[in-house]
Amino acid sequence: MALTHGSLFTGIGGFDLGFERVGIRTLWQVECDPYCLNVLERHWPDVQRYTDIRTFLDERPLSPDILSGGFPCQDISVAGKGAGITGERSGLWTYFHRAISVLRPRYVVVENVSALLFRGMGRVIGDLSVVGYDAEWEIIPASAVGAPHKRERTFLIAYPQGQQTDRIFQQRLWRDYRASHQTPHASYHRSQRRQGSRTQTLPRFNAFSWCENLRSLEDLRNRPDLPQPLVCRVNDGISRRLGMLGNAVVPQIAEEIGRMIMAVERNKP
Repeated sequence: MALTHGSLFTGIGGFDLGFERVGIRTLWQVECDPYCLNVLERHWPDVQRYTDIRTFLDERPLSPDILSGGFPCQDISVAGKGAGITGERSGLWTYFHRAISVLRPRYVVVENVSALLFRGMGRVIGDLSVVGYDAEWEIIPASAVGAPHKRERTFLIAYPQGQQTDRIFQQRLWRDYRASHQTPHASYHRSQRRQGSRTQTLPRFNAFSWCENLRSLEDLRNRPDLPQPLVCRVNDGISRRLGMLGNAVVPQIAEEIGRMIMAVERNKP
């Protein structure tokens, strides 16, 4: 039986795409940004969408097996003003917590910046415990799945207390994955990209400066050694597309987490 997924703070669907790749079906999505909604409508036209995290439970959405979400990081990130998880935007965690208590999913997957560890993790773990969930977490950078940059993020998996006898992030599948990618903290100057059953090591280059050295799109087309697709800053600001990509969960990480959850389900007595 296929697992189902409810998507909070969906963005452009990073969790949804990653889970879909391992056979997990998304039942509904919650997102308010008009640009993101257009993206979701194009790629998931048959999925129910809600636009307000504060009220969507009033419409009685179906309870999923997995509830995921990368709640806003602006007040938690070291790039912000440091209001923390009680800030105006990151404080929307309260509604994530409420959704968990009402929907009672078998698994909860939370994503946020690495600074969550010292600007709100205690609150998250405490809130999960109050509604009867245990949790475990890892810091996983985008470089662990082939990206040419670090971009460390906190990924937390929670489940009803007593449900798991073995920690998901300690199971053999995760250990093998870490070994095959050097470690989740592998140098982003030597990141890897998986292609089917093969692993391709990307060439060594400075991921933070190469974009500045390209003088035109023609230069870009003549650099097959660089990972694709490429979205760069331009001289009139940051494109809308770049902003959405920057906020998105890396689908390949979601895919690996989905694969681990599926393996746990298959191994249950």
